[in-house]
Amino acid sequence: MKYQETLDWMFSQLPMYQKQGKTAFKKDLSNTLLLSKHLNNPEKRFKSVHVAGTNGKGSTSHMIASILQEAGYKVGLYTSPHLKDFRERIKINGQPISQDEVIDFISDNKSFFDRNQLSFFEMTVGLAFDIFAKHQVDIAVVEVGLGGRLDSTNIITPEVSVITNIGFDHVQMLGNTLPEIAAEKAGIIKKEIPVVIGEFQEEIHHVFYQKAIETHSNLFLAEKNITADYESDLKGIYQKKNKKTAIQAIRVLQSSYIIKEGSIIDGLQNTLKNTGLLGRWQELNQKPLIVCDTAHNKEGLKYVVEQIQSEEYNHLHIVFGVVNDKDLNAVLPLLPVTATYYFCKPNLPRGLNADILQETALNFNLKGKSYSSVNTALSAAKNSAQENDFIFIGGSTFVVAEIV
Repeated sequence: MKYQETLDWMFSQLPMYQKQGKTAFKKDLSNTLLLSKHLNNPEKRFKSVHVAGTNGKGSTSHMIASILQEAGYKVGLYTSPHLKDFRERIKINGQPISQDEVIDFISDNKSFFDRNQLSFFEMTVGLAFDIFAKHQVDIAVVEVGLGGRLDSTNIITPEVSVITNIGFDHVQMLGNTLPEIAAEKAGIIKKEIPVVIGEFQEEIHHVFYQKAIETHSNLFLAEKNITADYESDLKGIYQKKNKKTAIQAIRVLQSSYIIKEGSIIDGLQNTLKNTGLLGRWQELNQKPLIVCDTAHNKEGLKYVVEQIQSEEYNHLHIVFGVVNDKDLNAVLPLLPVTATYYFCKPNLPRGLNADILQETALNFNLKGKSYSSVNTALSAAKNSAQENDFIFIGGSTFVVAEIV
């Protein structure tokens, strides 16, 4: 198969959360463990850092990877979802793996995948771990896909486990209360492996504290321990906590790895260059200012709106789309009522119809028109905006993916 044919086959496989939502969530790791055995346990042949959390785990993962690269290590990076190209999910020293590596992995193991009905995500995690082992990376930064305890990445035993924060997202799978969701995320904490908690949240801290006691794991609170403020090329108010989380993880790693202060400074300032991260307060144009961001839940959008309000502009235009399982009653009240809205549907089965979004938004005094696609909505915003206006694009990772 050619590269696109290989991707088409992968995307057509049994449940993938990106396409189907709740039905893609598996309740055990049996398939992942079976695949690992089939591949001769690649996850045991490289060191790793495991990163979970509701918000910020992608940015934090990229910051950690960038710092490790600046320190001279060969670094694997596994994140999800991708924005433009599937290979964004699996990088070594910031470079996506080759198309041939994707093709060969699927071709070599296709009969096994068919026989055991592996999901897209299980195959992708297997590919990442197999690639990291074959390339003999010094360390890999592995972002959890969904949750933690039952996530396919949770077969690794990392050097440090990282949990950025806990918020209400994917409640259909993870639980309806913050302690329930925290318990799922805490599932990545392993016996005698240190754990970094990025944001101290009093109502759920006991969940992590108790798990750390049970596993005899040293627990580090980044928000309280890291007081210095470092510059980063990742802009946005919300990155302040992510920076502290990444630095705390690096401080833990310094007991086993040579990571000088200069590597931390350079790694944070060169995260975009070193890792190719997209979609985090990414500036697309200056006049008018056009920015996109992948924040998509209550906690993430709260910080994004705060960032929007700190900008200077004459009028605000917001291109906005969501998936159909989004809790609109939680996110729409956060959005500024003074903006003009351009409602759109991201191009995937889970995308919420733009007319429904527009109608619901009107209940929160958010006014605008609905458009048939993200790009149509953006074109309308550009046509309406003056030179000193501000256009923000967001609401969903999948909205941003269509324009970066």
